[in-house]
Amino acid sequence: MSPLLFSHFTAMSCIGAGLGQTLDALCSQRGGLAACQFEGIDLDTWIGEVRDVDAVRIRHDLREFDCRNNRLAQMGLAQDGLAEAVEQTAARFGRSRIGVFLGTSTTGILQTEQAYRRRDPVSGVLPADFVYHGTHNPFSVADFTRRYFRLTGPAVAASSACSSSAKVFGSARRMIEAGLIDAALVGGIDSLCLTTLYGFNSLELLSSQPCRPFDAERDGISIGEAAALGLLTRPQDDLDSDAILLLGVGESSDAYHMSSPHPEGLGARLAMQAALDSASLVPRDIDYINLHGTATISNDAAEGRAVAALFGAETPCSSTKGATGHALGAAGGIEAVICALALQQGLLPGSVNTRRADPGLALDYLLVNRRQPISRVLSNSFGFGGSNCCLAFGRAN
Repeated sequence: MSPLLFSHFTAMSCIGAGLGQTLDALCSQRGGLAACQFEGIDLDTWIGEVRDVDAVRIRHDLREFDCRNNRLAQMGLAQDGLAEAVEQTAARFGRSRIGVFLGTSTTGILQTEQAYRRRDPVSGVLPADFVYHGTHNPFSVADFTRRYFRLTGPAVAASSACSSSAKVFGSARRMIEAGLIDAALVGGIDSLCLTTLYGFNSLELLSSQPCRPFDAERDGISIGEAAALGLLTRPQDDLDSDAILLLGVGESSDAYHMSSPHPEGLGARLAMQAALDSASLVPRDIDYINLHGTATISNDAAEGRAVAALFGAETPCSSTKGATGHALGAAGGIEAVICALALQQGLLPGSVNTRRADPGLALDYLLVNRRQPISRVLSNSFGFGGSNCCLAFGRAN
């Protein structure tokens, strides 16, 4: 594929608002997980909650979209000059030539959960102020963002579990290469809700402590929330050395099991190989891999085997979910931004909370930060049902 410029990216998560705070947390290996106190949930687990989301006021003309997920989206749009960059891009190409491609999993389902608590005790009717299409509807966050900028190009919400906000890079790339659009706002937004927390608890996948990806004694995930966004455009000739390029996209679907990966990581390996092929790269060209790394026993083992089979033990890798938690539909987006920062800063982030890397997995797994110049990285995102995506990023020079 022809490389695309990934620019004006930003991130909101439990480790910080915007690139400055996110980078500071990565450099100091500071995590943002805390004991769960969300919505009165009675679970012995840790979560990655973004502060002050409930204090956000949705713009008045978009009030029908008012829910936690869209408030988090609005917080993300306000970071690092992204909104100004979108307006400049619209002025350059026209509002019909910019697409919106956002990943999410449960979108605004918390709004529905809250509405059911307030339903009429006799009739069961939901409250009149509950607006399904603007909140719970999976398309809500893409529609909200499109309307926020008055864009009239295509708008897509991807909901493929944990690969959602990685797969949107592929969707946007295809539309740009087909000439349907000139630019795309890509990323993901996913927010905490009871359905997610109690759902993963019912699967016995939640850890009672901050998650420890790839640890020999890992015992489950920590759910987080995040907003991560950026612009994709065709690169210009005068790129500076800090410019980040999307070099390749690899997707696969192994469909091995509804909630468990293929034990040898077949789908993961196919996605990584497809990303390399898309970027015309070979394994030795990759300087760092940001692993999906959920901290469950089976997922980390399957991914570890896939990485070892394709890259051996020479390529440094780590999961950053020990810092951010697993942001589900926004995980691919937040980790794409972390990869972009890693390329710009020469920072290979160590795995927060992981004490002893699983000796059964033959990987160069980073427990502490490593500083070195890097040129090309991979970002892995693997979802329920075997929906897999791998993104390849690189520096322009």
